[in-house]
Amino acid sequence: MVHHGPHRSLSKRISTKVLGRPQNIHDPSIFHKLSLIALLSWIGLGADGLSSSSYGPAEAFEAMQGHAYLAVFLAVVTALTVFIISYTYSKIIEQFPHGGGGYFVATSTLGKKAGVVSGSALLIDYVLTITVSIAACGDAIFSFLPGEAQAFKLTFKVVLICILILLNLRGVKESVMMLAPIFLLFIGTHVLLLGYGLITQATAVGSHFTVFSTEFSVDVQAIGFLGVLAIFLRAFSLGAGTYTGIEAVSNGLLVMREPKVKTGKRTMLYMAISLALVSGALLLCYYFLKLQPVEGQTLNAVLATTLFSGWPAGFWIAAVILFSEGLLLFVAAQTGFIDGPRVMANMAVDSWFPKKFAALSERLTMRNGVLVMGVIALLLIVMTNGNVSFLVIMYAINVFVTFSLSQLGMARFSLQTRTKRKHWMRYLFIFIIGFVVCFTILLIMLYEKVLGPFVNNNPQDGIWGLTTLLITSFVILLCYLIHRHYTKIKRAMKKFDEVLLLSNIHLVGKPNTQPVDSKQMTAAILVSEYNGYGVNTFLSLIRNFPGLYKNIIFVSIAELDSGTFKGVAEIEALKTSVKASLAKYVSLAQRLGFSAEYRMDVGIDVVDTASCLCDVIAKEFPKVMFFTAKLVFRHETIFHKILHNETAFAIQRRLQWQGLPVVVLPQRIDV
Repeated sequence: MVHHGPHRSLSKRISTKVLGRPQNIHDPSIFHKLSLIALLSWIGLGADGLSSSSYGPAEAFEAMQGHAYLAVFLAVVTALTVFIISYTYSKIIEQFPHGGGGYFVATSTLGKKAGVVSGSALLIDYVLTITVSIAACGDAIFSFLPGEAQAFKLTFKVVLICILILLNLRGVKESVMMLAPIFLLFIGTHVLLLGYGLITQATAVGSHFTVFSTEFSVDVQAIGFLGVLAIFLRAFSLGAGTYTGIEAVSNGLLVMREPKVKTGKRTMLYMAISLALVSGALLLCYYFLKLQPVEGQTLNAVLATTLFSGWPAGFWIAAVILFSEGLLLFVAAQTGFIDGPRVMANMAVDSWFPKKFAALSERLTMRNGVLVMGVIALLLIVMTNGNVSFLVIMYAINVFVTFSLSQLGMARFSLQTRTKRKHWMRYLFIFIIGFVVCFTILLIMLYEKVLGPFVNNNPQDGIWGLTTLLITSFVILLCYLIHRHYTKIKRAMKKFDEVLLLSNIHLVGKPNTQPVDSKQMTAAILVSEYNGYGVNTFLSLIRNFPGLYKNIIFVSIAELDSGTFKGVAEIEALKTSVKASLAKYVSLAQRLGFSAEYRMDVGIDVVDTASCLCDVIAKEFPKVMFFTAKLVFRHETIFHKILHNETAFAIQRRLQWQGLPVVVLPQRIDV
């Protein structure tokens, strides 16, 4: 239990004012209060997919280079692709109801190596979700500002990221509720924009069709059908930013209202329909109105200006539409802060990232992940000067690495479970189609944005594509280094487990079942699960202080992190497990002749919770000495400090400040 009395530090009081009061983890309704219904999930997670219509279709249209009639084909294929990928991810939601998306899919179906590649690509993807969305947001809003204001565009983008960091440190639901009006404004204004755009061209459908047929025939005769197909596929692939936010829903299932699968699939449907309609309608409007890029304006800004220029308040209507688009992109950046830290936490649980990234803050957010995602996003947006074209290249490559692995993994899963599933052939077929589409887009993007420029002696155009491959490769390498270190630690700690066998040899005689006497000397040992490390700590206490203590109190904290904070059942299972471990310690102490009991509590911060629990124990046992243990390495580096927490020393400092005696017992480990 975290102390909130009058002696809180100044930093704690400021934190409470800015971020809000700590959440009550003992409230049985906490999961219901924090979860999102389908509509709010659509806003918090679906906004990422819908907002990609602000830059994806425009990138594809501009890539057609004089073959604008292909926008008609592209509008249909884009909508179809959205539904294909969305459908496959709906099936992923069914199979992985606890979320995790591409990381869990690849790990479960293709193995750990594929999982770490998918997870690393996802992390870069979510950082770029933030940067691309904020960069496009700034471009949209500054499209209607005077030229002298452009100098402040980058500063504006940096400030927006800082605001999002603060919002997400407060909590997911609070941030989504605050951003909901923006999302609804976007929907309303774009119904007006696209509806009016298509209606004005309805009477000219015949002439548009004639022009379309003529231009298509001319191109087929000039460059052949394969040439037309090549141009189409290039535009289709370079507009891949349109699909970049689809996976977000499957990653964020844990923040959704029960039943999570039903809520997740409904959210996916909302996003698929809205994204398909908006993207398809934008491409048709670009073509029908024969739009051309304008320096300093997005293509959507040109569209809005063209449509409403003749209206009495046309400028202001177009400005509101672009303002809503910019604000939606701001909302979409929220997805990176919702899903990115969650992927990081899942990888931390599997030892690919430092364990501290699985920890929860007082507001039940993954604070460490939010801060890291935010800082890296700030660095990227400054490095690229907020250039959307550069960022989208980096963004889309990582997204389609994850998409391809997920589709391939689910196709393999369908084959492996064909005897257990009735319609496995249907699932296999749709996942194969999804893989072919996603992998084709990935290959074309890699050629166009990485290999092609170097082959054509224009390396400057390929620098950002190469950069994203290098960054992703670096993250993968870092994950392997971290995982190898944790594996070595796990292997080295097996020597402590030998103590369990030795202690069983010396356990003789009748157990001491006498109740503890609060007047006697008491040793309170902080332990975790029942293992050789904890038993060795206990035996080390006996060796170093022979005959001094009559009572032994085993103390443990059931720590809630992202791996256990999934529901009431998971928390109860954690409590049961901790109690079972403590009972084993008590039994061991009693068989060695001590009077023994245990004390436990549940919390998200081990140091805070343990300090409060120890204060209670000290009042019950005036003659108590507290003991905790810490791994000691032969050559300790900053790498060890990052990967291993300093819990023992933190507890020691806290208890000593409270006037309680604490001893840290070193446990040497040869790594």
